[in-house]
Amino acid sequence: MIYGLVLRLRHRAYDKGKKKVFEAPVPTICVGNITVGGTGKTPHTEMILRKLLSSDQWAYANLAVLSRGYKRKSKGFQIVTPDSTASFAGDEPLQMARKFPSVTVAVDKDRVHGCEVLASGQEGYFSASLRDPVRANAPEKPSCPKAQLIVLDDAFQYRRLSARLNIVLIDYNRPIWEDKLLPYGRLRDLPSRLAQAQMVIVTKCPASLDNWERSEWRRLLRLTPAQQLFFTTISYGTPEPVFPEADARYTYAQRLVLVSGIANDAPLRSFLSDSYKLAGRLAFPDHHKFSRADIRKLSAAIRENPTACLMTTEKDAQRLRDVSKVPLEVRQRLFYIPIEASFLSPEEDAAFTSALLGRI
Repeated sequence: MIYGLVLRLRHRAYDKGKKKVFEAPVPTICVGNITVGGTGKTPHTEMILRKLLSSDQWAYANLAVLSRGYKRKSKGFQIVTPDSTASFAGDEPLQMARKFPSVTVAVDKDRVHGCEVLASGQEGYFSASLRDPVRANAPEKPSCPKAQLIVLDDAFQYRRLSARLNIVLIDYNRPIWEDKLLPYGRLRDLPSRLAQAQMVIVTKCPASLDNWERSEWRRLLRLTPAQQLFFTTISYGTPEPVFPEADARYTYAQRLVLVSGIANDAPLRSFLSDSYKLAGRLAFPDHHKFSRADIRKLSAAIRENPTACLMTTEKDAQRLRDVSKVPLEVRQRLFYIPIEASFLSPEEDAAFTSALLGRI
């Protein structure tokens, strides 16, 4: 009750104009949720980037992603490059910087300021915190070209900044009408806030949904006719090495030990169980900062299962690379599974792409 009251008072202050709301000088797309973690924001942000980069309208534009950089040690506005560390940038921004080298990825707790810097295009922008020792081999002045469109990662609750397009994600396995506000549930925001979204995506769906179930989701979410509803599923790729020394032969092993520090690794476990016997599981909290002690646990798991492969998530791989002096036996066996979000049908994919490009 107390948390809900605070949320209502806060939203009312912004809705009534008692607190100032800013708009970025360039188009912005917000990808967010109203629950705590686990809805697939990063795969969907990457999916949106791919659609923008493959479109005639935005293929040659300067695109940017702005994130808070959860659990990073650096301060203020920072440009994230492929050679950054997870400690400096946060695991999700680093993952996107490595996958999309043509996109400017930045982190800033103050999203209004971050949008201003990105839109102003300060070439050679840098701040004193770039000298932070948590960043290994940092370039002296990372480039910050003038952004023409900014994708905001997890900014739906950041009311100071008004996005042109709000896309809200909901986990199929955790319907918001069955959930409760923190601390008794996983809702970080009021379900009524869904009315501010132009698009809603139900994520992690089974491969097929009939029309009746789709209609029920729209009814129970209380969406208006103007709000568009889409359904996506998660697909996994083939194992990729975390370290250059990895030996691909281990991916053909029959047994594996799963290493995960994400909100929910159940879908990944289900996928891996089709090809491997799960010999062990090392589960850590979401966004866990791996230590030398954790690496020793991986070494112990190898001694117990000498022929097993070590498998982790794409997000965890960014943080595992931060650990110094990882033994060769771990480097040789450690792989991650790439993850992508995709729509349930080509028709729905095309409809989303058309709506996305049309709204911005």
